Amino acid sequence: MAHDVVTGHRFDLPEPDAFTRTYWDAAAEGRLLIRRCGDCGRAHHYPREFCPHCWSENVTWETASGRATLYTWSVVHRNDLPPFPDRVPYVAAVVQLAEGPRMMTEIVGEGEPPAPLASEGEGLSAGTELIVAFREGVPVFTRASWLSGASV
Repeated sequence: MAHDVVTGHRFDLPEPDAFTRTYWDAAAEGRLLIRRCGDCGRAHHYPREFCPHCWSENVTWETASGRATLYTWSVVHRNDLPPFPDRVPYVAAVVQLAEGPRMMTEIVGEGEPPAPLASEGEGLSAGTELIVAFREGVPVFTRASWLSGASV
């Protein structure tokens, strides 16, 4: 897999800290976590130690269903950061999780390793039903009709 020749750094893998380690450990096990507020009841993503809706610190981890709909996307044709030059074109997207929050992600095709989508995001439209998959412990999404939560 491509990486920065000088530093060996890959820009597609997380650098967990003490707080986000729970999230990334779950993702490595094939589970998508979100945070839910015990005071207002709303879910949020990206993981924070407080609720961005009511500012309560009464938030807990919750396993998400893994279902989402496509909110918006863009086909990326150039990205010089490792390992993305080997992946272009790819589909960067924002998805609406079934639990409510929106999440930035990548849309991948079916198969293992995931097949790239057509260069213009062929067949994608707002509202397309998606399901989470995992690539090297990072949540990505694919069409729900292609996959049932397997690792890619």
